[in-house]
Amino acid sequence: MARQTLTETIARSMVAKHGIAIIWRLHNDAARLYRIGNPIAAATFIEITDAAEREWLSRCEAVAHD
Repeated sequence: MARQTLTETIARSMVAKHGIAIIWRLHNDAARLYRIGNPIAAATFIEITDAAEREWLSRCEAVAHD
């Protein structure tokens, strides 16, 4: 099994706690960070969002195969 990155660990925890809603929230927060002039933080949020989307899809596939 591949070792998880910190980004993946954060995303997994957020999806477990907040469900699919966290993906939309992270996208909005990234946009807000970019607008206020913090593109590095915005890019970090997008990385977490991408990992959260992969986690959500993985959970959906697991449920579909049960």
